[in-house]
Amino acid sequence: MQEPELYDLSDDADYAASLQQESASVMMTRSDSGESTSSSMPEGAEVVYLKDNVTIHPTQYASEGIGGRLKLIKQGSSLFMAWIPYKGKIANARLSERDRSLYTIRAVPLTDVRSIRRYTRTFGWQYIIVVLSSGLAYPSLYFYNGGVKEFLATIKQHVFIVRSLEDANVFLVNDFQNPFQKTLYSLELPVSIASGPSASVSDGGEYPSFELQGRIDGSIREEIPGPSQNHGRQTHKSHDPARDLTIQVLEKFSLVTKFARDTSSQLFRESNSNGHGAIERSSSHSPPDISNDVSMDAKVAPGEGTVPSDPLEFDKMTLVWGKPRQPPLGSEELAIFLDSEGRVMDSDALKKRIFYGGAEHSTCKEVWPLLLGYHAYDSTYAEREYLKSTKKSEYETVKQQWQCISTEQAKRFTKFRERKGRIDKDVVRTDRTLSFYEGDDNANVNILRDILLTYSFYNFDLGYCQGMSDLLSPILFVMEDESEAFWCFVALMERLGPNFNRDQNGMHSQLFAISKLVELLDSPLHNYFKQNDCLNYFFCFRWVLIQFKREFEYKKTMRMWEVLWTHYLSEHLHLYVCVAILKRYRSKIMGERMDFDTLLKFINELSGHIDLDSILREAEVLCICAGENGAACIPPGTPPSLPTENENALLYTQEDEIL
Repeated sequence: MQEPELYDLSDDADYAASLQQESASVMMTRSDSGESTSSSMPEGAEVVYLKDNVTIHPTQYASEGIGGRLKLIKQGSSLFMAWIPYKGKIANARLSERDRSLYTIRAVPLTDVRSIRRYTRTFGWQYIIVVLSSGLAYPSLYFYNGGVKEFLATIKQHVFIVRSLEDANVFLVNDFQNPFQKTLYSLELPVSIASGPSASVSDGGEYPSFELQGRIDGSIREEIPGPSQNHGRQTHKSHDPARDLTIQVLEKFSLVTKFARDTSSQLFRESNSNGHGAIERSSSHSPPDISNDVSMDAKVAPGEGTVPSDPLEFDKMTLVWGKPRQPPLGSEELAIFLDSEGRVMDSDALKKRIFYGGAEHSTCKEVWPLLLGYHAYDSTYAEREYLKSTKKSEYETVKQQWQCISTEQAKRFTKFRERKGRIDKDVVRTDRTLSFYEGDDNANVNILRDILLTYSFYNFDLGYCQGMSDLLSPILFVMEDESEAFWCFVALMERLGPNFNRDQNGMHSQLFAISKLVELLDSPLHNYFKQNDCLNYFFCFRWVLIQFKREFEYKKTMRMWEVLWTHYLSEHLHLYVCVAILKRYRSKIMGERMDFDTLLKFINELSGHIDLDSILREAEVLCICAGENGAACIPPGTPPSLPTENENALLYTQEDEIL
């Protein structure tokens, strides 16, 4: 396929005009920063751009913002971006001082930035979204006093940046290849982490070694070139294929390791001016041992120091409040909840029963459409059959939209070719060890592909993102019908779709809520994460994105989903599950003084070692303990909250969004 020509910013009159403004801005920056710049940065570092009153809005309310200073700093051949919030200048009382630390952007090298999207409104302020190579994005940065043009023009002077031909408001950073092939597709799901020692680089920093050639449930995938190659690090083949269950995006976050953070602490010693000091971190950690899941929490290495006690006395509360799990709901018992025409007589009672026991495989086909909202609880057998018939016709209509695209049309339809290529690549490595999907020319794999392609046309704004095949696979396994599986998947994506939005606001809101819940339910653990630069909670990213799909065996994953879909105690129970897992291993995390990279590796290696029933019981206790205070920690609209009618039109928009 012929690659499109890149659009160079030098041809943009808009930016040519801004270069003159930028020169004046830089001169003002250097004179204004004066002593503080020279005193707080090492020799050779230079502030090339500085803008005050750049604001982040953690919530959807425009009145709740955190103002700060945006900087571009040049050191040698490297360019770094930082946003430091003002101390004690939070606009609204609902936002705590601690939010400053959570949203601070420290020393992000532009080599880790994938793209910058500019939003220019006819009425209102400009803002940008900075997207990392991993596909994650920082919160929107609002320029209330202008400065977006100068910001981009400054970057262009030091870093290769071009305007995307696909979207004139997207500027691709360091994109020397086809700019359409990487975007959100950097969320490669299953790869393995090598346990070998990290390799040194010339700068003296150390990077953990990661294997970027993994197996997907037993099938070999090709080697994926990643950031590790750019730094000259060697890759090591994993000695344990059973651990090939991590997500490349998490590995890419770990690539911003000691070198980047050491540079950060050197460049941004702002403790004298705004209270942000560098945090010392231990230089080395041994790989965590996850052989004994139950006893892990109690093990603390000798000499590691005393671990603060759990403020909730968690083990005792679990015994008192946590209810034991029940056997799964069977067909005969399900009939008790239905009247003669098939209506659910007490939906709350049914949800409670499934919450505490799940459902047998034989009943999932009836229960899952109800839990997902595809079928109404008060619908009859006849109404459900009629809906099935009409929805099948509707599905075939949407499916024909891509089936009728000719080869010649496809050559002129870049978006279709890209999405089809991603889907074709993903479905052949999704759950292939399961008998339902194993073998060459498997019909169910083809159906999986057709459903995902059809969904990319049904919801064209959202399209397809990696991870969706993991969410669809169990649904098709249960429903065993292409049309029914599609509509159940549509219902699920109504809840989880924001997880895959380009701006990643859905993911950020959930990670933010987890941080607040940990702060509420285990302040010593929260303080530990704060001291070790772990408040972004990116180590929970995989849990949230695909709903613990990679943490449990296939059937246990389905049991987990059934519990979450009931919304019995909370529609955000999955956030309490995250907190429960962290609390279960708090003694090991804090006792071994894990830094971000060690913690990330440890969390990844928990896959297959977490006891589902115990974690669900502990999550239930946490949800009860948190009560209204816990609900207040979760911003309105946080997935999987269903959108209101007014929100629905903006749920997947990829253009300008309103706070």
